[in-house]
Amino acid sequence: MELIVTAAPLTLPTAPVLAAGEATLATLAAGYDVIRQPLGQILPRLSAVLSGLVPHRAAAELSTHCAHSPFKSFGDEVYATRISTAEMEPLFLSGTAGQPWQGRATIAGADRPVIAVMTDATRRGALLVLVRDEGAAPAEDAALAVVQALWDLVTSHVDRLSAEAAPGALARSRAAADTRARVIAELGARHSATLTALLGVLRSRNLHDAAARSTATELAVSALAELRAEAERDQAMAEERVDEAFARLADSLRPLLRHSPVRLELGAPDSTRSVAADVAHTGRAIARELLLAVLEQDPVTRVHVGWQITGPDLRVTVRDDGPGGMSYCGLGPTRIADRLEVLGGRLDIDPVPGWGTTVTALIPLTTPDAPAAAATDPLGTLGGRELEVLTRLAQGHRNRAIAQELHISESTVKFHVAKILTKLGVASRGEAAALFHAAA
Repeated sequence: MELIVTAAPLTLPTAPVLAAGEATLATLAAGYDVIRQPLGQILPRLSAVLSGLVPHRAAAELSTHCAHSPFKSFGDEVYATRISTAEMEPLFLSGTAGQPWQGRATIAGADRPVIAVMTDATRRGALLVLVRDEGAAPAEDAALAVVQALWDLVTSHVDRLSAEAAPGALARSRAAADTRARVIAELGARHSATLTALLGVLRSRNLHDAAARSTATELAVSALAELRAEAERDQAMAEERVDEAFARLADSLRPLLRHSPVRLELGAPDSTRSVAADVAHTGRAIARELLLAVLEQDPVTRVHVGWQITGPDLRVTVRDDGPGGMSYCGLGPTRIADRLEVLGGRLDIDPVPGWGTTVTALIPLTTPDAPAAAATDPLGTLGGRELEVLTRLAQGHRNRAIAQELHISESTVKFHVAKILTKLGVASRGEAAALFHAAA
């Protein structure tokens, strides 16, 4: 039997219309129609496919496996443009994979009827939310089961593209992640500076009406805390700790040699630094392919796989005790070079006849223009309050004077000074002051 999917809009009829066999075929056709779309069109197509089964005004997803845009929304602009990750997070944390929930939740700035679908098809889970009209009839269990199955399929597909670090998806991820990170940083810095300046004015003892000042201060503090929490949530979804990323790699490599005489040695990174998700995905994919390539040699009795953070790069090393005759051609028809080219990395092979081969992949942790940007603005990593402290420190003020001027405690000043020294990579207040004057 030939299954033909046309370009015409494809929606799933309501469950009572279809017999079991027809419903299965329709679901399979719908799933195929969704995952064959470009990455940016998957959510809109999924929403269109589900519209006949579960009518809704907007759809939103929070997908922790997606490096370039973990949050997406689509639908009626009145709803879709107002949905935020802060509103999605409670549903994400309370959701249970495989058990769709329908009820009311704060979404798009108001209390609305929603359907929330969680999946564990990815390591950290993914959430789909459908925003429904007021008075909409509850969805039937059969309809919810189809929504769950399609969401599991879609997230598994996208997660596979990320995990395998396919060059096309990787290029899109890096480009989108760079743009997104720059915009978030600019907006965050602007709002943080505005709120910090507002707090400075409100905390001034020269202003009257203590009640109004206290209320405004609380609002500003709450806004600043929410801004920082939002940035931390976004960072957690777009990054992985390098030691945890390597542990995932180790779990995937051990089964490959479970019944092999070759001994696998693992060199975990001695760092807890966070790296971009696309870098972690690429490191795991390259390590797996290099391991499979060196195992093709004969004889090989020991293979060492290790990661290390060396300056601006993630260094992925695979070393064996084989004949030492491996070359670039010996790596076979892999996409290693394409993956590294996307991220601006390189591959080095060091064969020693009779002793083995060491293959090293260097993956930049940042984009090529990031170091140059940091060099032109060495103070760019500092927050608004840290810049205020550094400005006064550079003027020769001591901690007590800084605390009095900024209306904060002396211990808080010490905390900020320690953070400033760490971020600037200097060892003393004098060095920090010199760097500030040079930048200014």
